[in-house]
Amino acid sequence: MNRLHEPMKVEPVTLEGKRVLLEPLSFKHHTEMCEVGLDEDIWLLNPTPVRTSEDMRHYIAAALRDEQHELALPFATIEKESGRVVGSTRFANISREHYRVEIGWTWIGKTWQRSFVNTEVKYLMLSHAFENWKCIRVELKTDALNERSRNAILRIGAKEEGTFRNHMITASGRLRHTVYFSITNSEWPLVKVRLQEKLAAQYPQR
Repeated sequence: MNRLHEPMKVEPVTLEGKRVLLEPLSFKHHTEMCEVGLDEDIWLLNPTPVRTSEDMRHYIAAALRDEQHELALPFATIEKESGRVVGSTRFANISREHYRVEIGWTWIGKTWQRSFVNTEVKYLMLSHAFENWKCIRVELKTDALNERSRNAILRIGAKEEGTFRNHMITASGRLRHTVYFSITNSEWPLVKVRLQEKLAAQYPQR
């Protein structure tokens, strides 16, 4: 049987790199996520901002509900040297039949933004998607107004595919246009090399 007719097997997993650990999300991470994740700037362009401890609890609960319904695999992002939770991310919109997944819902505490963290997070997740799950497509999306995020996705090597107009209604009532990007399995080898080069440049020389 053609493997594309055999549903992709998706199970909870811990992904470990040199400096980042992606651990399955649970309520045990709530306190540390609040310590780094209640900064208003982090959620400025997010459709549903997280401003309070209770908001964060709802955020985790929603992620776990999606996991229970096999729609997502959410993670706590941990900086290994300190052992601290520095953010969160997830696989979402999982299509087992079509070997497709989205990487998103990614946020990182301000201290660790524009550092090795996001690079290694994407490397670990893309590696798992393409090399373990044998995905043929990984999607990423962001607010059309989020120029920093758009540029970061392009730097990874993803291809911009287009804009979904009036795609979401944000908490403020603003109509959000969403820009979609993707990486295909044929593109992954080059993207992998780019990410490895970026990580090599970001790792301290010892």
